[in-house]
Amino acid sequence: MTRAEEAAEEAGEEAVQEAVEEAGGQAEGERAAVLERLMETGRENSASTVMFHSAIAARQGLSATETKTLDLLVQHGPLTAKDLAGHTGLAPASVTGLVDRLESKGYVRRAKHATDKRRVVIELDQEKLSGLAAFFDDWAKEIVALCEPFSVDELETVIRFLSATTELQRRTAARLAD
Repeated sequence: MTRAEEAAEEAGEEAVQEAVEEAGGQAEGERAAVLERLMETGRENSASTVMFHSAIAARQGLSATETKTLDLLVQHGPLTAKDLAGHTGLAPASVTGLVDRLESKGYVRRAKHATDKRRVVIELDQEKLSGLAAFFDDWAKEIVALCEPFSVDELETVIRFLSATTELQRRTAARLAD
């Protein structure tokens, strides 16, 4: 581990400790310990998620931002550049460059909007995208197997937590982009 990585880890650990301490009476004893473990586990999950998506992207000659943009298009269907900027938090000029790169690699194409021919949407090339899907097939099976011992109520709790943290991250990212 480099000195910079060690410093970042120390700063993160200090931030976690401070957050738990600031919770004061709300986080005493066992709850404080669990909150600390939750925040540490969240950091580990975040790091492994970034590495996972970076590795998949690298195998396809893409950046992590490019693969997440493709994922947005899979989830939402064709989007305008403005819509992509809104979903990613990227500046419009950055989205233009991003779409140019994805188009030159054959993953997307620009097409006229279905109802407003003045507008352009970015749509996926499904055939090219099928190469990426293979990387996620085994992963999805492993996740389903991992969830097997959890009850439906436990899974609903995980979904509720992940949904709340996702929304918090979106708001924080938007605030950082301003």
